[in-house]
Amino acid sequence: MKPAHGSSSDNELLERCRDGDAEAFGAIYDRYGSNLYGTALRMLRRTAQAEDVVQEAFMKLHTKPPQPPVKNLGGWLHRVTTNAALDQLRRRQRLAEQELPERPMSAPVRGAGPGRDIERAVQQLPERGRQVFVLHDVEGFKHGEIAEMLEISVGTSKSQLFRTRRLLREYLVPTPQDQEAGT
Repeated sequence: MKPAHGSSSDNELLERCRDGDAEAFGAIYDRYGSNLYGTALRMLRRTAQAEDVVQEAFMKLHTKPPQPPVKNLGGWLHRVTTNAALDQLRRRQRLAEQELPERPMSAPVRGAGPGRDIERAVQQLPERGRQVFVLHDVEGFKHGEIAEMLEISVGTSKSQLFRTRRLLREYLVPTPQDQEAGT
């Protein structure tokens, strides 16, 4: 991610933040906020929760910033955001287990033709598979990092990704009915 505010490096902005400079904090937010929100929204699928998670990440930056020099402030913020989103998902899962019996999976996205909305298809994926897919293929985390964040084994991360990619391909491949409707 390239600096959006002049030539100030992340470490310079971080140092100014530690000294209470609100403008430097704003510059960091401008530099990374929208990317972090995109990550949180893809993981949580709820705008309010995504906003809360990003706010939580920036509160941590404000209250417990990393010590300079930091090699990758964007990566640090990404990790904090991802961990907060995972915590949110765990809370949501615990509530769902307490409130409702197991729900049937929704039907895959079909019939959208060649211009299918991949984001909609990703939203239809099972929760754990979608988490692994987003963390690995969208956010670029390695299987070891994903395993640690999701508290699963590396092998489970790899197999979840394999199954999720296969399922995503199935969602995106037109069915014979789709092809007949399109001709």
